[in-house]
Amino acid sequence: MVGMTHALIAWERTPTNVALARTGDWLLVDPVRALRVLGRGDVALARLDIRPTLDGIQVGMEALGELSARGVTILNDPSTLLSTHDKLLTARLLAGAGIAHPETRLLRAVSAEHPWTGPVVVKPRFGSWGLHVARCDTASELRQHLDTIEGLRWFRSCGAIVQSLVPPSGFDLRLVVARRQVVGAVLRVSADGEWRTNVALGATRVPVTPPAEAIRVALDAAAAVNGSLVGVDLLPEADGGWVVLEVNGAVEFTTEYSLAGDVFGAAIAALARPVAAVSALAQLPG
Repeated sequence: MVGMTHALIAWERTPTNVALARTGDWLLVDPVRALRVLGRGDVALARLDIRPTLDGIQVGMEALGELSARGVTILNDPSTLLSTHDKLLTARLLAGAGIAHPETRLLRAVSAEHPWTGPVVVKPRFGSWGLHVARCDTASELRQHLDTIEGLRWFRSCGAIVQSLVPPSGFDLRLVVARRQVVGAVLRVSADGEWRTNVALGATRVPVTPPAEAIRVALDAAAAVNGSLVGVDLLPEADGGWVVLEVNGAVEFTTEYSLAGDVFGAAIAALARPVAAVSALAQLPG
């Protein structure tokens, strides 16, 4: 489309953001600049992330709403970012779609009753990078951990998510989904002595061809949050199925995720295909 501008909206120039923008020849702009350069008929992929303080989403959600009102097509719009970054909302959406996910509840006060049903994982409601994620195998461990986080800013602001523990397998499967297409995948293999699979905690990435059932579950999870570009983290179940651990609306990935072709090229191609028709409609006189 002549005159159409494509942009990636983010605050950080992470390797993933830079690679996506370079591959698609898209502008890489923060929300403030996006308001200056984007208008009716343009297309923007929003990749606002979690605040470093783990108490919400980065500033810029209002700017995305303003851009949408102007006629900019927003991929990963504010509702999608909230649906993926807020782990309580993610759990509710996945449950509503009938997608396997750990039993999830929110604790807002350490003094509240905590019925014990088995090993659990405690994490920030808005969390990433494996920060403040703890496994509690007994009721006393849960109580002790809650005492340690009671004074933290993110807990006072948003509370903690408590999820039933999915038995660790030493790895998880992360799939990158772009517009109803799996464009990338890796196994994330835990570091020795570590049950979590975050690369920030020493996990390694291993290229993989994802099984058909995992692809189906990942596509369903992406659809449940209306995600244009998301990462879906899966763990195998004993019956051969897959359970969704996380859906990430600002997923970071590398060339190791590539399947049939370069993962960044595949993501940009998938994002661009259905956007042209939508943007053409947006440019018609109102």
